[in-house]
Amino acid sequence: MSQDARVREFVSAFEGLRTEVEKVIVGHREIINHVLIGMFAGGHVLLEGVPGLGKTLLVKTLAEGLHLTFSRIQFTPDLMPADIIGTNIIVEDADGRKHFQFQHGPIFAHIVLSDEINRATPKTQSALLEAMQEASVTVSGTSRPIPSPFFVLATQNPIEMEGTYPLPEAQLDRFLFKLRVRYPAIEELNRIIDRTTQSRAVTMARVMTGEQVLSFRELIREVPIATHVRDVASTIVMATHPQWEHSPDVTRRFVRYGASPRGAQALVLGAKVMALAEGRYNVSVDDLRTLAAPALRHRIILNFEGEAEGIDVDTLINQIVDAAEAATVQTKEPFLR
Repeated sequence: MSQDARVREFVSAFEGLRTEVEKVIVGHREIINHVLIGMFAGGHVLLEGVPGLGKTLLVKTLAEGLHLTFSRIQFTPDLMPADIIGTNIIVEDADGRKHFQFQHGPIFAHIVLSDEINRATPKTQSALLEAMQEASVTVSGTSRPIPSPFFVLATQNPIEMEGTYPLPEAQLDRFLFKLRVRYPAIEELNRIIDRTTQSRAVTMARVMTGEQVLSFRELIREVPIATHVRDVASTIVMATHPQWEHSPDVTRRFVRYGASPRGAQALVLGAKVMALAEGRYNVSVDDLRTLAAPALRHRIILNFEGEAEGIDVDTLINQIVDAAEAATVQTKEPFLR
């Protein structure tokens, strides 16, 4: 198959999957796009929002549109790591001899919904770390691979709500994107009421297999990125660090810690998916701008002054992107003063 044909196939598959999801989900077009971008980029996605906005339904609907195994983990304060990854149990064979047998946990699925992930204790949250990074889990010294493709979609309530445990920074960094699910507009709310209070069955078609997802992931990594666009991405991430000599004043004033190199990887991989989904063969600076907040908002930690003044991280990121784009594109140098 030619490269052009592969790109057309991906565009068709992306649009087809989005169409199937939108049969159930009202609005949230941007959230749906970013979830699909995260999946095809090979990362994991964290959805944050108050209860009742359709976060869980979005994940379940996406799984129904794919020929992949799906499992859901409801995180609660009494959930234990073994409840997620599984454990060794004693079984007796036909001859009466006893031996250990591994009982797989719900993490062994292609798509895993970690519902209300910040309701569980940090010890339980940490059970996902190895799986999200290495696509395997280690139990009793034995490493067990997780089926591929592997995609974790986690939902969480805002940290300030009662009965939640903030995710540790190392766990947040494993998520390619963090998406904020907003409350629907009144027109969308009316459509939600109409769709959910009437007896209309919605039939979804499964439009993609796991092999296709893996093939598309390989295709995405072949998308070229121009040197100056790559430099903008690197400059954006470096500019989130107040210790960097060329960081803008807004970073030095309000930021304690900046984004890790995973932030740059998320930015570039996500931009490649966005470009290919639109039938383009190269990444643009606009792609980086669009994905900067989802890729970086959970990787930037404000200092005391930033917290005290209620600085919005998304606004801060937009200011950093403006400075990075202006400095890199116009002067070819990072933040010259």
